[in-house]
Amino acid sequence: MSQATDIDAGSTVAIIGGGQAGAEAATLLRQNGHKGRIILFGEEKHLPYMRPPLSKAYLAGEIGADALIYKAPVAYEKAGVELRLGQRVAGIDREARRLRLESGESVAYDKLVIAAGGRARELSVPGAKLRNIFYLRTIADVELLQPQLQPGRRLVIVGGGYVGLEFAAVAIKRGLRVTVLEGAPRVLARVTAPEVSAFYERFHRAAGVEILTGVAVSGFTPGPDGENVGAVQCGDGLSVAADFVLVGIGLVPNTELAEAAGLVIDGGILVDDVSRTSDPDIFAIGDCAVHARHGFLQRKMRLESVPNALEQARTVAAVIAGKPAPAATAPWFWSDQYDLKLQMAGISEGYDELAIRGSTEGASFIAFYLKDGRVIAADAINRPAEFMASKRLIADRAKVSAKDLADDSVPLKSLIAAAAAAA
Repeated sequence: MSQATDIDAGSTVAIIGGGQAGAEAATLLRQNGHKGRIILFGEEKHLPYMRPPLSKAYLAGEIGADALIYKAPVAYEKAGVELRLGQRVAGIDREARRLRLESGESVAYDKLVIAAGGRARELSVPGAKLRNIFYLRTIADVELLQPQLQPGRRLVIVGGGYVGLEFAAVAIKRGLRVTVLEGAPRVLARVTAPEVSAFYERFHRAAGVEILTGVAVSGFTPGPDGENVGAVQCGDGLSVAADFVLVGIGLVPNTELAEAAGLVIDGGILVDDVSRTSDPDIFAIGDCAVHARHGFLQRKMRLESVPNALEQARTVAAVIAGKPAPAATAPWFWSDQYDLKLQMAGISEGYDELAIRGSTEGASFIAFYLKDGRVIAADAINRPAEFMASKRLIADRAKVSAKDLADDSVPLKSLIAAAAAAA
């Protein structure tokens, strides 16, 4: 595995991006022994904050903005990190190794970490610029949405992924009339088996959410005032009345700065096993980066996952400081909807066998995905202890029979031990 040598005490590491990945890289650089300057640039004026709660607890008003903050100000002070919040980097001069800020200021760097994240993918259909059509990616987005959550209002959600379903769970509990429109044949189609999708569809419908699948949105029409959205139009002639709309159809990685600087882009900023880009002095981490060959998955992959972003941050901080890169681990994700805690590990794509431990008729089960007899992924609903064991099975690439995985009377720990002994 390639490594960079330690840069001298007078050197500067600049980080573009004020999210969790950037914040983690900044403080860990110091913990790993980097003695030079560390500058973190963030476009938002907020301290780096956690995005997952935006569509859950923060949207619901269960926590305030302060609870979103990833690290307290004292953490940056102790690490000697210069926070340049509310400052946008407009360009990267790789030859001179300088950043050009939107303000016109120029800042030198020796090593650069791009943690620019992504932005909500927008719908390009007629009427998409009408008022009361929202996206959810930032604190500011949620603050615009919260006043809309009034009982009896008609909410249409375009997209049946994590964000759309999490938003639906909050809104239906607030007494709104909620319709989810999903273009695929089922919700969560890209990430789960049909059995898990069916469970979530059934649970949401029981809560009062209307879910329509296989529906393509063709446009939006205005309401009586001519300015706010009044209905969502679908390709089959269906029209769904709406007082407001949330569009949750995925994320676009922010690669524009890197592309303009001539870095290799391939569905994201292409990085190697230690998150180094095509420029040896520039690294990229988080949602904006695509692994040319993920260390655990052993294939090209862009992961939209906080654990992945933090793992990349740890790797970059170690490598820039001249230390060995930590071993790559299996990716994992989570989603909270109602009282359901979904924890997912591994990537289920390409599985050839499914084993369900527990019953999808209840609210506690695990779906195990196997390929060639080995566990490659798991979706755990309300089974946190067994989820940890599931992660171990995936990490070990354990060969386990689907019958044993589905048998609740067989402890997962015994399957871990048996697979290890047989390896």
